[in-house]
Amino acid sequence: MATESSEGDEESKLVGGNQQLVVDESLREMAKQAAWSVSSCKPGNGVLSLRDDTLDSFWQSDGAQPHLVNIQFQKKVKLQLVVLYVDFKLDESYTPSKIAIRAGDGFHNLKEIKTVELVKPTGWVYISLSGNDPREAFVNTFMLQIAVLSNHLNGRDTHVRQIKVYGPRPNPIPHQPFQFTSREFITYSTVR
Repeated sequence: MATESSEGDEESKLVGGNQQLVVDESLREMAKQAAWSVSSCKPGNGVLSLRDDTLDSFWQSDGAQPHLVNIQFQKKVKLQLVVLYVDFKLDESYTPSKIAIRAGDGFHNLKEIKTVELVKPTGWVYISLSGNDPREAFVNTFMLQIAVLSNHLNGRDTHVRQIKVYGPRPNPIPHQPFQFTSREFITYSTVR
């Protein structure tokens, strides 16, 4: 399991990785609602390799650092968790060692919200977007950018095998502890 040790307000260090993807049921995968792009890629190892749900394929950058993954949404969404699959044992110098997460309305006003240092990760790495304040449980944004700032062993290009982005699952009835799914239950869920 990946462990997080804090080195200040904005930067943290993640060690290890989780072999199984385990996400809280109160979260849903938001990435299908987004348009994905990358700063560069080798032929056959593009943005589709990040989203194909197989750990055998990977996105491989091709160019100068930082390497960027841009995730743009048509409307403002609440995001809470970014999960990456990286494998130091297979990718060695291609494995990211320092990642920055940026959020904003578009390319013109991205703000760095989290910087994470990875120490020889193998498996799923969980990066929480929530701040130190309990009122900052999620990030409300149109765009998320994942920037690979450096790689292990001073590698130039990077490999990322999967990226998943999660946000809170909407409750159709505010302040209601139960999740009613049928229209009939929702109709009779409150007292007049």
